[in-house]
Amino acid sequence: MKTAQESGLPSLGASFNVLHALAIFLSAFLLFQVEPLIAKAILPWFGGVAAVWAVCLLFFQVALLLGYLYAHLLTRSLGRRAQGWVHAGLLAASLLTLPILPREAWRPVGPEQPALHILIVLGLTVGLPFFLLSSTTPLLQAWFAKEKEDAGVYRLYALSNGASLLALLSYPTFFEPMLSTGRQAWVWSWAYAGAAGVCGVIALRGREDWRHDSEGQEVSRLGWKTKTLWIGLSACSSALLLAITNHISQNIAAVPLLWVIPLSLYLLSFILCFEGRGWYRRTFFLRLLGVAVGGMTYALSPELATLPFWLAISLFCAGLFVCCMFCHGELARLKPEPAQLTSFYFLCSLGSLAGAVFVALVAPRIFSGYYELHVALAVCAVLVVAVHRQDTASPFRAPGARPAWVIVNALAAVVVVVSLFVTARTRAGNTKRIVRNFYGVLKVTDEVAPKVVVLKDEMQPQVDDSRVRRLTNGTISHGLEFLSAARRDQPTTYYGENSGIGVTLKAKAEHGALRVGVIGLGVGTIAAYGQAGDKYTFYEINPLDVRIAQEDFYYLRDTKAEVSIELGDARLALEREPVQGFDVMAVDAFSSDAIPVHLLTLEAFELYFRHLKADGVLAVHISNQHLNLEPVVGAAAERLAKEAVTVRNENHYAQGVFKATWVLVGSREAFHGAPEIEKAGIPAALRGEKKLWSDAHSSVFAVLK
Repeated sequence: MKTAQESGLPSLGASFNVLHALAIFLSAFLLFQVEPLIAKAILPWFGGVAAVWAVCLLFFQVALLLGYLYAHLLTRSLGRRAQGWVHAGLLAASLLTLPILPREAWRPVGPEQPALHILIVLGLTVGLPFFLLSSTTPLLQAWFAKEKEDAGVYRLYALSNGASLLALLSYPTFFEPMLSTGRQAWVWSWAYAGAAGVCGVIALRGREDWRHDSEGQEVSRLGWKTKTLWIGLSACSSALLLAITNHISQNIAAVPLLWVIPLSLYLLSFILCFEGRGWYRRTFFLRLLGVAVGGMTYALSPELATLPFWLAISLFCAGLFVCCMFCHGELARLKPEPAQLTSFYFLCSLGSLAGAVFVALVAPRIFSGYYELHVALAVCAVLVVAVHRQDTASPFRAPGARPAWVIVNALAAVVVVVSLFVTARTRAGNTKRIVRNFYGVLKVTDEVAPKVVVLKDEMQPQVDDSRVRRLTNGTISHGLEFLSAARRDQPTTYYGENSGIGVTLKAKAEHGALRVGVIGLGVGTIAAYGQAGDKYTFYEINPLDVRIAQEDFYYLRDTKAEVSIELGDARLALEREPVQGFDVMAVDAFSSDAIPVHLLTLEAFELYFRHLKADGVLAVHISNQHLNLEPVVGAAAERLAKEAVTVRNENHYAQGVFKATWVLVGSREAFHGAPEIEKAGIPAALRGEKKLWSDAHSSVFAVLK
């Protein structure tokens, strides 16, 4: 092929190199800006659970794969000028989809098939722009490598991952606190239009009419084993990313936006491995990998479930980084010549998608618990053996290295056995029931309660008097009930008689039969306060929670009140229903220790008070290890001209009662004649506009403890 100078055409020059770098940087930055933006926009529609993020990541992996496939087929099938016109035309068409705001008509009407609904909404909202942004890096790298004959083109891949990391870190720290969701969408849309313009200029400036006619033959000579390793290494790192993020969020501590740390480490490993300066030292990271995989496998055992959360998070995040350095370092070592990079990117993306599909879709259907991390660690150990068995330059092929090779194989086998059989089976064996769906893993266990005493006037304790049944979701207890028939109607955990909800229900019950609404079912503990003539309506998004509360616990069966359960997201259900006229409404719908933000916004509070009587009381459960939510509730109360009282109670293990914080919100009329409420609490902290959350603007960083 003739160069530009030989053909009499002007040189592309340094300015064209800058355009390539700018387009790749902008595209990668916008990719990772739109991911949290659109996920946050649709999060309220699906109960605010962590699984929404996993499904969003799955969608982005699918779009990335299609973008890489498009770049691969385009560069193989058409000449350079035709490629430019096709890509420029699609970029122009994508501008018609802006701005990227999901329509209200796409809201779900029930909890059925949430994962499929999320994928459809994302496809309609950001599908085409995300697809084209995904294709930018491989397509522009292919054009750059062919036109400039530059073997260092893979450094542009490191640039794109650097831009992704910057976008990821800047979103929660700058863009989210500064702009409402709607303004973020408009800013992103304008930035996308600019990036599309830059890409369009590059696409239409191509002058040489070439195509990668020989690429298929080159790739075939690499052999199926190498291509399988491309897929396997990418799948392993992707599965580890999602599995460790889920494990940290559900089983260690649901710190808001904690997923930023694992994803940042994942991207950092890509940057270091493809930057070109030899950050990946094979022997060094192989030693670290043995420690990391072994340490994480051991930390998954039930015996270490009580590790301090900061230590557990540090262990798993460090382990993820080491595993990703191994996977991405070996990918960088196996990368082909620049002429074959679109094939390389496509197969790597296919592997990443496979890992995401396994964690987000397959694992919840085939596993009753969070066992995908066990599987991913086992696969990582097997890949170590596969990589070094395939590589003739492996240090284990050197003379005298056979004992070390035997040890590596033995350690891999131990990790597989321990991860897949011993730890997982032991964890499952400690539970009475463990079930899983999109909304998380629910575990029912029978335990001996500590410091249990016999109530006054009771007979001598029987065996069941010291036993309780507990429901947990992740790290948080969602309900506890005494197994003794004499004690199983006692309200326990966060709903004791001295808790905010207990004080409120007892005070209101003095004025007659109650109509009570409860957002979040748990095991139905609040129904223990029900009396004849009362009507309790529970709003619960998780059908498995309903089944467990009805089958494994007695609160709903034994209550004297009339009980009904509305299945689906509470806000969506309340928006559809006529005014209910509740005397008391309790908001207690937290998944693990995570906060469904859409239940604490000003619009949510306005909806609650539409369904409350004039003298009704809203009780909001704000117990949380990592967030101070009192100012958020107080700010909403202040905006609505309501009074707010904070009620705190201490642990009382003898009664199965846990330390809890409730904020009671109502009009002056609501608290008039109920001195028990004002006596039990103190005025809530009011922090004004800076702490007020709305559907368009909220930031958990402002309320971190």
